[in-house]
Amino acid sequence: MFNAEKVKNECVQWIRDFFEQNGKGCNAVVGISGGKDSSIVAALCVEALGRDKVIGVLMPNGEQSDIDKAKLLVDTLGIKHYIINIKDAYDGLVKNLPFEISEQTRQNLPPRIRMATLYSVSQSHNGRVANTCNLSEDWVGYSTRYGDSVGDFSPCSYLTVDEMKQIGRLIGLPSELVDKVPSDGLCGKTDEDNLGFTYAELDRYIRTGEIDNAEHKELIDRKHKLNLFKLQLMPAFNPQLETKTE
Repeated sequence: MFNAEKVKNECVQWIRDFFEQNGKGCNAVVGISGGKDSSIVAALCVEALGRDKVIGVLMPNGEQSDIDKAKLLVDTLGIKHYIINIKDAYDGLVKNLPFEISEQTRQNLPPRIRMATLYSVSQSHNGRVANTCNLSEDWVGYSTRYGDSVGDFSPCSYLTVDEMKQIGRLIGLPSELVDKVPSDGLCGKTDEDNLGFTYAELDRYIRTGEIDNAEHKELIDRKHKLNLFKLQLMPAFNPQLETKTE
């Protein structure tokens, strides 16, 4: 049985310990999308560090249909925030690439620009960048490498979507943030449309190993195997050079 209060309290202490050891006095910098994950991570950082030590960054690419949800979150938490539109950066890069870009490139470029933006804010505000991924997304590689998959600290990488929602409700976030239908913000589809299975199925499979749909099990297993590299350190060749000794 998942104890949301216990895990939430432990996570808050973990964030405090991280900043004590890796950035005493620093600010937590959180990219705010308007979805549950960034909302919950920002709220946990506020509880751990205080609202004056958390900076939210809203990064629409031109017009963002749900930016009102992101604004609701920063207003609810009362945190300092910036709205930085990445459209000029995105358009400028696409315009100057000397080849026809693939659809996957087009979809993954904005998250990578957003991560560069977060680190620009962080370095100018004595910050540490929060990763906002959860276990369910990471399990099947539903993130952009060197985009939303990275950061300086990750409070929720071992929590499933359902567990995240339980924590979000516990800490009193508006239901329209916690229960908002998740979408990637890239191609206009919901996460579950893109994945081919529901988060409820995935979360149950992760925690119990049980799943009723054999095709979905095969799909989840394949995605998990193919995307493990996203969670691992970059492979590096070690030539094992001999050390000269006296």
